[in-house]
Amino acid sequence: MSSPLISIATPRSAVPSEYVEGPTELKSATLRDIGPLLGLINDYADKGIMLPRTEFEMAENIRDFTVIYAGTRLVACAALHIYSPLAAEIRSLAVDPGWKQHGLGRQLLESLEKDARAFGLRTLFAFTYVDGFFRKLGYEVVDRGELPLKAWKDCLRCPKFQACDEIAMLKTLAP
Repeated sequence: MSSPLISIATPRSAVPSEYVEGPTELKSATLRDIGPLLGLINDYADKGIMLPRTEFEMAENIRDFTVIYAGTRLVACAALHIYSPLAAEIRSLAVDPGWKQHGLGRQLLESLEKDARAFGLRTLFAFTYVDGFFRKLGYEVVDRGELPLKAWKDCLRCPKFQACDEIAMLKTLAP
């Protein structure tokens, strides 16, 4: 029997849903979102597109996450992970495959950028395979050596660490 202090029911992967026209709700994540977040993020991780996350990591960093729901279904998420008083990483940006091309990624990124400005941050960075998406929103490709060393802590546990093919992106925020 698992301890109620350690684990909640968390799916390993999520079954992609089909886009349905209707309202969506963008909000800060709560602990109740951990299961659906793990399902969405780890489905991409299983394909080698994102780093896998654990229940512990999600609980520890839940305040970083913004989510979008369509009814009771989590359809997109992203996190603003602050590294210094001036810089933060956009991480774990994921959209349910059935909901791509409907502006949810842009909506999340714009919301996180608004939060970053409110915190007084000056730069945002991301590691991605979808550089075109970030370019459209004002990010530029940079050498990963320009990013804070602390950001590399996740790289150390990545299976692609020795041959990383992610693209480092950076955006300077206007005041």
